[in-house]
Amino acid sequence: MIDPVERAAMARARELGWSALGRTSPNPAVGAVVLDTAGRVVGEGATQPPGGAHAEVVALAQAGERARGGTAVVTLEPCDHTGRTGPCSEALLAASVTRVVVAVPEPTGLAAGGAERLRAAGVDVVLGAERAEAAEGALAPWLLGVRDHRPQVVWKVATTLDGRVAATDGTSRWITGPDARAEVHRLRATCDAVLVGSGTVLVDDPQLTVRDATGADADRQPLRVVLDRRGRVPATARVRDGAAPTHLSSAAGPAALLAELFDRDVRRVLLEGGPTLAAAFLTAGLVDEVVVHLAPQLLGAGPSLVGDLGISTMAAALQLTPLDVTPLGRDVQLRFRPTRHTGGAPQPEETTS
Repeated sequence: MIDPVERAAMARARELGWSALGRTSPNPAVGAVVLDTAGRVVGEGATQPPGGAHAEVVALAQAGERARGGTAVVTLEPCDHTGRTGPCSEALLAASVTRVVVAVPEPTGLAAGGAERLRAAGVDVVLGAERAEAAEGALAPWLLGVRDHRPQVVWKVATTLDGRVAATDGTSRWITGPDARAEVHRLRATCDAVLVGSGTVLVDDPQLTVRDATGADADRQPLRVVLDRRGRVPATARVRDGAAPTHLSSAAGPAALLAELFDRDVRRVLLEGGPTLAAAFLTAGLVDEVVVHLAPQLLGAGPSLVGDLGISTMAAALQLTPLDVTPLGRDVQLRFRPTRHTGGAPQPEETTS
């Protein structure tokens, strides 16, 4: 059991984890809060980029001597192995905390054992506090990678009210307004890679970078990935500029592409491709979250937001579970989690848009 103070600290730890998402892969985006003996927050931390300190170490450094006799609240079980950094369990013992509250138990054999080591040293450990909330938050991409050995895929699409992603003449700028476009940059910043097909590059020539609120390039850019089996992306395409790293892939399909990216330490992918590529990922059951930016416009014709899914009856429709609805100026953001299903259309031989 945890008390209201620890519950509030865990909510803050989850927020801290979100703040690190997109900067920690292949490590998990963990958040940690240290409370002193009176229950006051004296230290906060989030996982630093690879090679940097883990969340617990950052929070303990901020707390200093005030951590003695206090409580550490962490979204993931402290590690008990030495990698590029030392064991977090050792750091907690050195700080003399007397209680550790953990949301998600460590799922890997390599780093497991932190809770056991702490308990053996006399520390009161609570394991599994608000586990579901943490597992579905910033830890989700890493946990999926541990389980399925592939990155988490977030499909983002901007569409009119009647489900069109472009007009019949091919124009698609701008379906949504400035608030929605700013949200896209915030979403990209939480991802390790942004993925499109060669068709999107040929039609829209996107740069696929992250810009901050001032319009300047952010200090950290995700990998730009283009599925381009036929070598159609020209040397002059904006995705080939020096603003961010780019990977042109000739992978045979979504699963092979995700395996390729996983080997490059990518744990969260933003799928921004066109209807054909989106349909390929959906049909393969490889979309983990859907983000729809819905504009209050009607076109009546033009490309649909997704291509053929091989579904011919309502009973076979791909079901989506609503997560939240957020106004974005004149537009609306809808978030869903797809319900896994099998069957559907065979994978296209070439997904280029």
